[in-house]
Amino acid sequence: MTAKNAGPLTGVKVLDISTMIAAPFGATLLGDFGAEVIKIELPGKGDTLRTVGPWKGDEPLRWPGLARNKKSITLDIRTEKGKEIFKSLIKGSDVLIENFRPGTLEKWGLGYEELKQMNPNLIMSRVSGYGQTGPYREKAGFGTPGTAFSGHTGISGYPDRPPVSPSYSLLDYITGIHIGLATVSALYSRDVSEDGEGQEVEMGLYESIFRMLEFLVAEYDQNQKIRERSPGLSGHSSPAGTYQTKDGKFMVLVCSTDSTFDRLADAMDRKDMLEDDRYYTNAVRLKHDDDVQEIVSTWIKQFTQAEISEKLDSYGVPVSPILTIEDIFNDPQYKARENIVEVEHPRLGRIKVPGVVPKFSKTPGSIRMRAPELGEHSEDILTNELGFSAEEVAALKEEGVI
Repeated sequence: MTAKNAGPLTGVKVLDISTMIAAPFGATLLGDFGAEVIKIELPGKGDTLRTVGPWKGDEPLRWPGLARNKKSITLDIRTEKGKEIFKSLIKGSDVLIENFRPGTLEKWGLGYEELKQMNPNLIMSRVSGYGQTGPYREKAGFGTPGTAFSGHTGISGYPDRPPVSPSYSLLDYITGIHIGLATVSALYSRDVSEDGEGQEVEMGLYESIFRMLEFLVAEYDQNQKIRERSPGLSGHSSPAGTYQTKDGKFMVLVCSTDSTFDRLADAMDRKDMLEDDRYYTNAVRLKHDDDVQEIVSTWIKQFTQAEISEKLDSYGVPVSPILTIEDIFNDPQYKARENIVEVEHPRLGRIKVPGVVPKFSKTPGSIRMRAPELGEHSEDILTNELGFSAEEVAALKEEGVI
């Protein structure tokens, strides 16, 4: 793959001054699709994600997948010299991605109003816990509390037990996808508009999942119903849920449409249910969901996981075994789609990370660079892009600016 065809965002230059997961993940997605991403990190410390597990020895194992396709320059933008270097980088950039607490960059004289004076074409994408406005704008925000604030945690789990938070940083990753989409949308708007000016893009962490809960909003607005927590798609579809197989394994099955239930009834040799006024539509099945679940659960328990997968697949019923990560590593679909790929690692040699998605037929994304060491590209960027001499770079290091 040539540099001219390194992805659909080839030629876009991004400065990433964010830390941890949400905003950096958005920047990584842009990098996967060809953007040049320069990650600015604090000298001697770097992104706090470098200190987050899981680990192998002293090596953080999340870093290689989340920081790939980025260059790293250390720069203290709180210092006067650091600000000047930062502003020089801004002049040649298309996008700035940040996730400081609202008001922080403005306090340092680096808010959007100041930066667009140097580069009116700049897109500034901002992630914070609760957004740049509102009474909670200065409140500290992390993914798990944000998930609770979004309404998601309140409907997750079993009604007779405490609500359950996601077991990984779900909100952060979903926010990263939103900010990636918003950034490319802003770039498109800039490039087709007559004035060619950039703009601010901003969102609070909680807003990304809240946007996905339209059923919750409409249901409360129209029915004044406060939905209780439940496992699976309770109240949406019947049958739906997790079912145990003959060999003690588990499957997830859902019939969100009547046509998929028709196929399930055929597979179970229970076409009589299609004529039964308790089961013939999803609406009536939901009223008799306990009976439906008992019928489906009893039938599935007659088969092993492999047998039920083959049978229901042949009938076109939406079903999947619940895979472990070991299952995923050995699954032929994951292999065929290149969903797991290997990248270089400076100490581990090679490490597997998720592949690039979505797939483009003409300008596919790629992993062109491994995750950087702290400040690995500082000298190169300062000398080759900004014209600093070796002596000036050495002086900046001595002063703690880089």
